[in-house]
Amino acid sequence: MRRFFQDSLLLLTLLCLGLDCGPVQSAEWKKHVVHTGVHTVNAVAADFTGDKKVDIIANSGGKTRLFVGPDWTETIIESDPAHSCIHSEFLDVDRDGDLDWVGARYQPGLVYWLECPKKPLKQAWKFHLVDDQVNGIHGLLKGDVDGDGRPDLLANSAQPVGRFPNSLAWLKVPRRPRKADRWHRHIFASGDAPGLSHYLGFGDVNGDGRPDAASGAKGGPTDKTKMGNWFAWWEAPKDPTRVWTKHLLADNQPGATNIMPADVNGDGKTDFIATRGHGVGVLWFEAPSFRIHEIHKTLKEPHCLVVTDMDGDGDIDAATCGYGSKEAWWFENDGKGRFTNHLIGSNQESYDIRAVDIDGDGDLDILIAGRGSQNVVWYESPLK
Repeated sequence: MRRFFQDSLLLLTLLCLGLDCGPVQSAEWKKHVVHTGVHTVNAVAADFTGDKKVDIIANSGGKTRLFVGPDWTETIIESDPAHSCIHSEFLDVDRDGDLDWVGARYQPGLVYWLECPKKPLKQAWKFHLVDDQVNGIHGLLKGDVDGDGRPDLLANSAQPVGRFPNSLAWLKVPRRPRKADRWHRHIFASGDAPGLSHYLGFGDVNGDGRPDAASGAKGGPTDKTKMGNWFAWWEAPKDPTRVWTKHLLADNQPGATNIMPADVNGDGKTDFIATRGHGVGVLWFEAPSFRIHEIHKTLKEPHCLVVTDMDGDGDIDAATCGYGSKEAWWFENDGKGRFTNHLIGSNQESYDIRAVDIDGDGDLDILIAGRGSQNVVWYESPLK
């Protein structure tokens, strides 16, 4: 009888190699609720209070809320309906040793930072302008663009109107950011990112030692240019303050939103992992021809993406949450670009996602800003 079951298991395994047998059921990801009751589209996690524990900042309902870990006690650090943000980031803007928060409003475009005070739970977080000319900001990403060892910000100017229509920009922190009127703005994709561009990717694509950028444009009925539904990357020149060279990866990609560079199959070349966040599906582009491989063909509206080594085995994995399907997933890479899809949780909407070790146990958890779910949640990783 034992031999019968062993043979049956072997047969089932062989069949699953050739058929779509659905998600592999892994250990449970425990869901923790940080905040409920408010439409939330952004959340970031880091130690903002200096107690060596991870906190969370989310902007929702016209308020910027600091949730102090591990109990998630809420403190309002700014309250201004005019500063409702679609995306956020964090970095030590003024280089004083603590982390400041950066927010971006979609339209009319606004990027600003809140200065973390010495006593972040008792003192006011001062407002500082970063930029108010890029318009239609649906991507906000930090990265060292000019190689000076200090983080910059990348943002898109997705609207086909305004001073910089259909463009992408990077913003450099001024020498004295507390006193500066705004940051130094550089338009690196000048008018050649039409169709309502979304999130930005950042990394060296062509191996020349300079970081490049990528984006996707969702298209759809609100795209007045009718020039969306694409993924592309921009090649950085020696002087990154000049206009960069655009390379189209694929068109006819309805709902294209996220794209991030990474060596997916371990061949030393930079590939891309992407999602059609206003459409259907998760995919990756294999360099050098950038052939498309589907990772999850049916996930609806995966409007977020994180690309990192989720399970600590040395290769690049990914995770997302489809707000149409109301499912969070992570995609386990075998190191050769073959993915096993694992369900993290159901009945959860999203808009943004982060991979952070929230509980300090050495593995990466998943933080989700739940749009239609009106919540901020994190899923505790069982992968350690």
